[in-house]
Amino acid sequence: MLQEPIIAIDQVSHYYGTGRLRKQVLFEVTASIQPGEIVIMTGPSGSGKTTLLTLIGALRSTQEGSMKVLGEELNGAPPGKLVELRRNIGYIFQAHNLLNSLTARQNVQMSTELHEHLTDRERRDKAEAMLAAVGLGDWINYYPHELSGGQKQRVAIARALVSQPKIVLADEPTAALDKKSGRDVVEIMQKLAKQQGSAILLVTHDNRILDVADRILNMEDGRLSSVELSVM
Repeated sequence: MLQEPIIAIDQVSHYYGTGRLRKQVLFEVTASIQPGEIVIMTGPSGSGKTTLLTLIGALRSTQEGSMKVLGEELNGAPPGKLVELRRNIGYIFQAHNLLNSLTARQNVQMSTELHEHLTDRERRDKAEAMLAAVGLGDWINYYPHELSGGQKQRVAIARALVSQPKIVLADEPTAALDKKSGRDVVEIMQKLAKQQGSAILLVTHDNRILDVADRILNMEDGRLSSVELSVM
């Protein structure tokens, strides 16, 4: 029996601006992603990759077509439903967006605040365990300015994964990293996501990490196509 896709996109188009300035940036995009699948999306800058990522992540409203995430239709969904959905999604951005006034542990722990059933002790323990999982067990009390670029990105990954999200969306997570750090953070994401059964959608220009994907999609001029891969 086939599993229901964790992300099901059908004929999604998207526009920026209004009137004469209205510009179409996505054209009838259709794709699906299964639980536990790691999908990489490639394509030139400005092709619509980040726009699609923000639509899937309920950070932007779906205008045309069907966008089903975790079985919920996002097109026309009320704001409360979108907020609820975001609790099941981990976001990793190129700019790690850490709060400089908080330690690594506090940055990660913030992600658990959405889950009200956890005690403060449980939140702290989860944050520390996730930082240990990304190789930062000895750095939990360090502030962002005391960490290297690779370490900051690991904190961002820990923050995204600590709540065991069903979906992880990563936008150019290795862009600012050297080859080894970039490889390390992607393998950490891959391992943790597989353990948790999460689906990962990763946008990248980094050809060095394509082999971690179960599947590759290519976005060009707002249109999505599949690239056949044998990497299993």
